[in-house]
Amino acid sequence: MIREDITLKTHVLPTIVAPIAISEAAAAKLSEVMRAKDLGDAGLRVFVSGGGCSGLQYGMAFETAGGEADDMVFEAHGLQVYVDPVSGPYLQGTTIDYVDSLMGGGFKIENPNAVSSCGCGSSFKPKGEGAEPAAAQGGSCGSSGGGGCGCH
Repeated sequence: MIREDITLKTHVLPTIVAPIAISEAAAAKLSEVMRAKDLGDAGLRVFVSGGGCSGLQYGMAFETAGGEADDMVFEAHGLQVYVDPVSGPYLQGTTIDYVDSLMGGGFKIENPNAVSSCGCGSSFKPKGEGAEPAAAQGGSCGSSGGGGCGCH
């Protein structure tokens, strides 16, 4: 028997916004490295940790174990990306690109949550942690003759 007196309600699931944008160039380079290291099923883990000359430093590693239960997982240009819940707020809105130039290539990280960063871009000071703009600090990691992050 089909009941026609029942109204079905549809539920709209919330859209999950990826905290990080990964450029096609960065995804292509990461895929190339993963193929060279025979890491076909691996993904990319992006995280922040304490350290560096600006307070926090960026990290990237290949995730081969499928991640943790509380990780935010999303796909970018065919690449599975993992972000832990502690790193997520610091990385929200971040863009990761790969730049290749005559001076060499490397990953470039643009983070809207950073009020200052190291000269090489591997560490940063987040908004809301007593940070001053980089110009007010008088330089970055190389300004005192050597960087804590190793960029000089």
